[in-house]
Amino acid sequence: MDRPVFIGSEIYRGSSYGPKHPLSIPRVPTATDLARAMGWLPKEQFRLSPRARPKALLSFHTADYVEALERAEATQHVDQATRKRHQLGTVSNPIFTEMFRRPATAAGGSMLAAQLLAEGGVVYNPGGGTHHGMPDHAAGFCYLNDPVLGIQALLAQGLSRVVYVDIDAHHCDGVEVAFAGDERVRMISTHEAARWPFTGAVEDTAQGSAFNLPLPKAIGDDGFALARDQVILPAVEAFRPEAIVLQCGADAVEEDPLSRLALSNRSHWSVVTALMGMAPRLLVLGGGGYNPWTVGRLWAGVWATLNGHEIPDALPPEAEQVLRDLSWTRQARGPTPEHLMKTLKDTPRPGAITDELRRDVQRLADRLLAWV
Repeated sequence: MDRPVFIGSEIYRGSSYGPKHPLSIPRVPTATDLARAMGWLPKEQFRLSPRARPKALLSFHTADYVEALERAEATQHVDQATRKRHQLGTVSNPIFTEMFRRPATAAGGSMLAAQLLAEGGVVYNPGGGTHHGMPDHAAGFCYLNDPVLGIQALLAQGLSRVVYVDIDAHHCDGVEVAFAGDERVRMISTHEAARWPFTGAVEDTAQGSAFNLPLPKAIGDDGFALARDQVILPAVEAFRPEAIVLQCGADAVEEDPLSRLALSNRSHWSVVTALMGMAPRLLVLGGGGYNPWTVGRLWAGVWATLNGHEIPDALPPEAEQVLRDLSWTRQARGPTPEHLMKTLKDTPRPGAITDELRRDVQRLADRLLAWV
């Protein structure tokens, strides 16, 4: 593969979990439109995401659950037993028109990515990253778990060392359930401490397979750089991965309504840059992100970073208009700041480094030395 591949689909455009849900906003379409407006996405680098067939989902999800999800989309209804068992039709995981087709498209994109990476390369599937999905139920807005399905597809090719890095504000509990104790997969997660789903404590090793680093509220770029340089990158390097899967959730930035972290999008891009040369195969996924301006800007910048494009200080008119055309029903804090529409780059947000974070980083660094 000579150039990175962007996997997308029109199913994300106009598809919504409902007007009051955090995922009522356009995310993949905004990133796609920005990339095209910047001239970063020629047609030869774009691949249409297939929809995963129900049978393909059974490598992780149960047949009863997949059937229930399909049935809920077809009837737009679930009974009480289905709601209780499979967590469908809840406030977090509502019934909506594309509730099977949309996550199945994300899953199909991640499985296609694994195929494209067979001989090496870089693939970006921003519609993916649904890391909370469980075998038998939906969780945290995630109906299916495309990171698990993508990693399984890589392992099915005969790979024996896959690293999963997750920098979403929420812990990757579904991925950890799938690969706890699996010697072929190393999981590394940074996430906000004491934030739903309240898993991923620093003591949690997933039977030796995971390095979990909870981040204190209000952490900025400096604290994240400490985590990146002393935990994420050394743990990746020590495993000598044949493939890296990065879940690049955009909800750890300061303006996101569903976390209390305070990163700039530069922190995410720095991880992308660092990981690009550490394995012959790199799959980058989306994930969380609930402010339409910040998630679109961050994910468009991920694509620019993967391609080595310079991210300008000011956007051209076509790209600026993509951001000005956005609206947000949750926007109750006054007008959108101008910088969120005029540039992709956040200003650096250094932030303090707490003693607790230094202690946890050192604990994981010591564990890594012992493991190596």
